[in-house]
Amino acid sequence: MVRLPYTTALTTLFSYGLLFAFGQLRDFFRKLVDWFKAKNVKGYAPICLGLEDFYVRRLYLRIQDCFGRPIASAPDSWFDVVERTSNDNNKTLQRTSNTTRCLNLGSYNYLGFAAADEYCTPRAIESLKKYSASTCSVRVDGGTTKLHTELEELVARFVGKPAAILFGMGYVTNSAIIPCLIGKGGLIISDSLNHNSIVNGARGSGATVRVFQHNSPAHLEEVLREQIAGGQPRTHRPWKKIIVIVEGIYSMEGELCKLPEIIAVCKKYKAYTYLDEAHSIGAVGQSGRGVCELLGVDPADVDIMMGTFTKSFGSCGGYIAASKEIIQHLKRSCPAHLYATSMSPPAVQQVISAIKVILGEDGSNRGAQKLARIRENSNFFRSELKKMGFEVLGDNDSPVMPIMLYNPAKIPAFSRECLRQKVAVVTVAFPATPLLLARARICISASHTREDLVKALDVISRVGDLVGIKYFPAEPPKIAEAGHDKLE
Repeated sequence: MVRLPYTTALTTLFSYGLLFAFGQLRDFFRKLVDWFKAKNVKGYAPICLGLEDFYVRRLYLRIQDCFGRPIASAPDSWFDVVERTSNDNNKTLQRTSNTTRCLNLGSYNYLGFAAADEYCTPRAIESLKKYSASTCSVRVDGGTTKLHTELEELVARFVGKPAAILFGMGYVTNSAIIPCLIGKGGLIISDSLNHNSIVNGARGSGATVRVFQHNSPAHLEEVLREQIAGGQPRTHRPWKKIIVIVEGIYSMEGELCKLPEIIAVCKKYKAYTYLDEAHSIGAVGQSGRGVCELLGVDPADVDIMMGTFTKSFGSCGGYIAASKEIIQHLKRSCPAHLYATSMSPPAVQQVISAIKVILGEDGSNRGAQKLARIRENSNFFRSELKKMGFEVLGDNDSPVMPIMLYNPAKIPAFSRECLRQKVAVVTVAFPATPLLLARARICISASHTREDLVKALDVISRVGDLVGIKYFPAEPPKIAEAGHDKLE
């Protein structure tokens, strides 16, 4: 967890206070002007109203050039960023025909499969010729090809579960599946920093939702004991079922889930475990099988395993892996399976080919090399950032490493200066993070060379000095000891 220093918290709050005050002042004068030329339709309430609209107009639009930057090439280690201009103080942005070649530190291309690959790309192209770009149908009608069946079997084998089901979108995999697993009379206990797709899925289920402190098995046990003792609201009847939902790698923190301890607590209180491996499957573990392999957890101890194909596999969509009974239940009841168009066949083939490379079934050891490289790159980059004095979140082996920025003025300053020096980074602020905890999220790829990483470190270090985000003292450079090779 982030421990925000008092001085940093005060200066950050003061900065937001100034922005809020000046924004309210501008809104006041805007209302005076609009009052004289108002042409409101009587009887209709404003569609955009409230603090969220105020935040967008008075804070976000000032720095919107730091977000949503369009690209004009594959998201490889280097890519082309489209330049944009504004003639109205950033209220609107217009694309130009110019591009800038930048080092990519923002994409989820953990294993480098998003760019052209000697094994994956020809097979994806062949599937496009054979099956076309879309099935134009749902899975229960004409939207199931033999590629979909093959991938479901391959995913189940890869993660170590009896069966699996595919979905065309990673976000929907959580938000549509959770309501099918639990409903009224059930209890969901969710990590406080779980992804928005989990939050919306839990809300839409109708189940009672309780939150435990981030990555704290001790607090999870407290919540479980309290809720089991109290039972359902008003009636105090026993819960129909309890599901504990956690993530393998938390996407905004880069932290690994304390899975062994959480599973031990769930077993003790007979609660089901739901594991979201969107950022961990394919990226961590000796053979890329995620946090279960990395932390020595038997996949059989995890009841429902969720993952996406958008990160390590260079494609789109998501999956649920579980027992055959659960998967059959989802195939009969999940709206995302019954009513949504199935995954594009070339996207399915891309995942099949990527998993085969990871497993070495392509006849080479490129998969093992990629896994070793992403691990080495991530640990090297994280270690060097910490030595420079940056506040970096997350654990070793995680390819996600947030650099804390805090102050709202430092968000655009860091992003724009990095882009000016041809390094593309992703900055994240409210509402994706708490208001005071803005950060830059670095994503490392196996496609990055050591030269790429050294260049990125050099740029980030210089920008960090300029912006003032080195919150810790830098580690002094090691000096070689004199007389190391002493002559006898």
